[in-house]
Amino acid sequence: MSSRDKKKAALYHKLRSATNSTSVNQASIVVDASRYIEELKERVEALNQDVASLQNSSQQDSLPAQVKVETLEKGFLINVLSEKNCPGLLVSILEAFEEIGLEVLDARVSCSDNFRLEAVSENEGQSDSIDAQVIKQAVLQAIRSWSDQQED
Repeated sequence: MSSRDKKKAALYHKLRSATNSTSVNQASIVVDASRYIEELKERVEALNQDVASLQNSSQQDSLPAQVKVETLEKGFLINVLSEKNCPGLLVSILEAFEEIGLEVLDARVSCSDNFRLEAVSENEGQSDSIDAQVIKQAVLQAIRSWSDQQED
């Protein structure tokens, strides 16, 4: 067998193993390889569509503000921060506090270039029924509702 024939056989062997072809005939190996390439193209297209879909949904799900809730000895420290001014957001958040029974003891609010709320609160008589996660979810829901109203 000549050097050229050995190289050609090695190439077909590599092509067979890369495409998982069981064919022995060189023409069939090439056909299997072209099918495999088409499958790869379809997979790439499907992945690109998935990425685009995820990017669209994450943009829709992103809220204009970040929320952090810390548990204090007798209440909670709630921080809400947005990079832009959000007229009406404070009212929505305070209404959410009221709905879950939180009493605001102290608050600092800035609404000039951005929105910042730092509030210290306690539950009105329901010491164990509300935790930091419940408060965070209530505030996030208030922000979502406020955001939806802004889009209308």
